[in-house]
This record gives sequence, structure tokens and C-alpha cells, in this order.
Amino acid sequence: MEFHPEVAHTARVYDWWLGGSDNYEADRVAAARTEEVFPTIRVTARKNRDFMLRASRYLAEQGIRQFLDIGTGIPTEPNLHQVVQEIAPDARVVYVDNDPLVLTHARALMCGTATGRTAYVEADVRQPDSILGASSLTETFDMSQPVAVSLVSVMHFVEDQHDPYGVVARIMAAVPRGSYLVMTHATPDLGPEMLEVQRVYRESGMPGQIRTRAEFERFFTGLEWVEPGLTTPQRWRPDGVQPPAGMDARVQFYAGVARKP
Repeated sequence: MEFHPEVAHTARVYDWWLGGSDNYEADRVAAARTEEVFPTIRVTARKNRDFMLRASRYLAEQGIRQFLDIGTGIPTEPNLHQVVQEIAPDARVVYVDNDPLVLTHARALMCGTATGRTAYVEADVRQPDSILGASSLTETFDMSQPVAVSLVSVMHFVEDQHDPYGVVARIMAAVPRGSYLVMTHATPDLGPEMLEVQRVYRESGMPGQIRTRAEFERFFTGLEWVEPGLTTPQRWRPDGVQPPAGMDARVQFYAGVARKP
């Protein structure tokens, strides 16, 4: 993918919300416009990332040793490999993104343990075979062993015309029994603001298609939910007390983890 700093990119906008500095004027403009229509978007970004780290930690504790993180984003500590390799130093992580800037930072900053491995694939989730066939993946993973597939805050950037359900099904078909799908997705169900976010993204040159609970659930067809099942990011096995009821309207995402039987 060619590098176009004059056009907003989802990974760099996300970096801005998380307090990073690896972004450009177009990204900051898009981020500011989004905050105008959804003032708690930074909370949303943080709750999504916290969910990803909790889910990855949980799966490492369950014995998963291979993690495929699609839509990596610009490195923000702690990163997925740091969390899982703290539990299992031999864990292997493959990061995937379609922004060259992301992969440049990933290669420089995301270095795993001596016994584990980290690898990087520049690919577009809309072309899953370009991920599954990448040498960085096939040389890092043993595809006869379970893989945790992370698609956190990714699939709402894949519009229906690109067959999002087929994309996820293709990826999950390539991993063995005992693998897991970890996913979050923006939704219009929990407040009107996310529809405005979708509009701003499209006007800024970024794709976007938010989905309902039933549409999100469809991604998990044939998989077995991990408790507490389909929920919101902040309510999935939270550390400490349950978040207040009003938090759902501040985040407006669904989340879930499910196992391939």
C-alpha cells in the first residue's frame, strides 16, 4: 500500500486518540471532527484496547501460544506480545496492518522474547489470503496448533461490498480447532453518535460501516462463545468492579471472544 499522509488513515487517527504522536494533519483533522460528534471517542479507543489486552492475557492463560493481530495499529505500550509473552515467553505473535508507517514502527519497537517470536505482515484484511499465505506468518506459526485471531476495531472498516463475513470465515477456516476469534465492532444500537462517526469517517476518505448486534453476532457463526458471550468491551471480564450502566453509551461498541470447536 502506498503512503499518503495527506489522507486520514484509521491507524493514525486511533494513535491520536490514544495520545500518540505518529499522525499527520489529515489524521488530526479527522479525529477532531469525530470528537465533535462523539466527545467520548477517546474513551472508546481506550476501552477497546483494554479489552484486547485482557482477552489476549486470558487466552495466554488458557494455553494459547500463537496470536494473529490483524489491524495492529501504531505501537502503544503495552503491546499484545508484551502481555502474552509475560505469561508465556515462548508465545508467537504475528502483527498485520496495511499502513507502511505502522509496520515501520512495529519492526522497530515490537521485539519479542528470546524464546518467543514476533513477525509482521503488510496486508489488507479484505484480502485474507494475502495474510494467510505470507511467509512471515507461515514461518512463525505452526498452523496445526490453535491461533488466537484478533480483529479488534477492524471489521467496521470493511464494508459489505468487500464481503466482511466471508473474510472472517476464510481466516477462521484456516486455523485449527481450538482457535479463538477476538473481535470488537462499532454499533448504532447504543446511541446515535456512532452514525455520525461513520459519516465523518466516510467524508474524510476512510471506509466505515457500523453494524447491529445481530450483524455482529453473525461473524461468530459456528463458534462457541467464551463467557460472558456477546457484550461490550468494558464488560468483558473487567478487572475489578463492573463499569457503570452509562458507560455503554460512551463506548458504543460490541465485543466478544469465541472458540472454534
